Amino acid sequence: MGRHSLPDERGTAAPDPRPRGRGRAVAIATALVLVIAGSTAAAVRSGLLSFGGSCGDDAVRLDVVAAPAVAPALREAADNAREEEITSDGHCIDVRVSARDSYKVAAELRAGKRDPEYDVWVPDSGTWVRQVGLGSKQTKISPAGNIASSPVGIGMVPSAAEALGWPKKTYDWPTLTSAAMKGDRLRLGAADPARSATGLLALATLGASAKKQGGKDGGTRAAALAKALSARTSDSDGQLLDTLSRDGSGTEQGNPRRNQALILSEQAAYAHNASAGEENSLDLFYPKDGSPRLDYPYTLVEDDEMSTDMSRAALRFMTMFSDEEGQRILTEHGFRTDSDRPSGKLVTAAGGRAPQPYAAEATDPPSDKQLQETLGMWTITVQSARLSTVVDASESMRQFVPGRNQSRMEVTKSSLLQALAGFTDEDEIGLWEFATRLDGARDYRVLEPTERLGDRKGGGTHRDEMSDAFSDLQPVPGGATGLYDTTLAAYKEARSTYARGKFNALVILTDGANQDPDSISRGSLISRLENLSDPKQPVPIIAIAVGPDADKDEVQQIAEATGGSGHQVDDPAQIHAVILKAIMQAGSNQG
Repeated sequence: MGRHSLPDERGTAAPDPRPRGRGRAVAIATALVLVIAGSTAAAVRSGLLSFGGSCGDDAVRLDVVAAPAVAPALREAADNAREEEITSDGHCIDVRVSARDSYKVAAELRAGKRDPEYDVWVPDSGTWVRQVGLGSKQTKISPAGNIASSPVGIGMVPSAAEALGWPKKTYDWPTLTSAAMKGDRLRLGAADPARSATGLLALATLGASAKKQGGKDGGTRAAALAKALSARTSDSDGQLLDTLSRDGSGTEQGNPRRNQALILSEQAAYAHNASAGEENSLDLFYPKDGSPRLDYPYTLVEDDEMSTDMSRAALRFMTMFSDEEGQRILTEHGFRTDSDRPSGKLVTAAGGRAPQPYAAEATDPPSDKQLQETLGMWTITVQSARLSTVVDASESMRQFVPGRNQSRMEVTKSSLLQALAGFTDEDEIGLWEFATRLDGARDYRVLEPTERLGDRKGGGTHRDEMSDAFSDLQPVPGGATGLYDTTLAAYKEARSTYARGKFNALVILTDGANQDPDSISRGSLISRLENLSDPKQPVPIIAIAVGPDADKDEVQQIAEATGGSGHQVDDPAQIHAVILKAIMQAGSNQG
């Protein structure tokens, strides 16, 4: 890599210890953790704790599960702790590190189904920590700080990079991605955003930049880029590197599945180049609109059940990565320990070179909302969706929304029309309404069958029909909420018309609890839904309780019986965002 030259700018500052979690409970827990961490670190520096002497038989065992990329660095630090007999409160720390994909651990913790067999979790990104918080029964986790970082860029084989003007020419995300996907001469690969923080952060940044540039057409452009990118998507970051061209030039005419360019982290490029040799190395583009960063949060798992010795040992291990030796280990594995002053030597080894803006961080890192919308868009755009929508048309939907001069039904219709605009012509959408006794003894009626939006219908399309049907929804005078019978009937229909290769779901919107005295009971409904659901052909219910009178616990119980999720919104205008969030969560669970 001698042809890449940058001045050595090795940083010496400690990684940012600020918590990345969201929510009041996590914030409070994190604050308590940081107080303990600060006290422990201060005691270490002042010599109040003993870090020498023989370990004996009283070492504190600590099990750590980490993202595959960072696990080797943690193992080296753990080995160093044993060799140096580093202690916490006079006890040596015996750290055992295992590697697991972050998305799998996040799904496990979000479900909260069993006691974890690990005390510390180090995913590659705080996005996974925040996804755990989406679960209604999630395992308690407490982010304690971040031990490293690595920006995300686009690595290319030298011939492809040279063709795009590397290193002197710089690009923003949409332009670079478009250039890399133009025709089939330069093939760009990425890891699945539902399973890879690298893929998700890049796609969210790309989408935000495209929308900023394209105005009203920006969302369409972002979806088009996602659709094109999906054709060369790998399940994980590790599998993505296996798709890289092996002949140096990136041609490999006999294997069109080989990629000449990859969306990957700087650390992944560093690790690849360390073993690939000059001919098969990667050059790294850092987009000029800024690189999102993996931030490797050090996260305690069920710390309220840890003994004092174990919690202190966990925090002592974390403080090692702000010491000189710990930072040396991280840097030698390709991680940044100072985001503001990146090591020029590391950047060079990863394939970067001035004037590539390798120190530029994304000015507006993707928010939780943007990440949820990106995953929802990815699921809808890439996999295509089949959604049956069931809307409450009871009398109570006439009530006005506080702070708005509109009824619940009017705001609901507006939000559904907004959601409809985000679906492609390949998606299948249908509409039912329900109250009580709308069709003879039935509490529901089908307004539009669940069909492909692009299908032609007379002088228009099914999308036009759905738009008209949403617009025409009206509360039924005197109608009550016939929730249970409607849900069962709609779920049976959705299961019997399951579409392979699509994201299938049933979306139910209601502003109240069941009011039909002649319907089945809640317990019977939940039991029958559990019997009808099939993990091999999943059709999760996305149930949304609208307004203060709706029962969130009820919709959660109903939805979770099918592997879905229940939500409550005070303002129906939030429905669109909640649907995307729920699609993301359900899609992640199926993954």
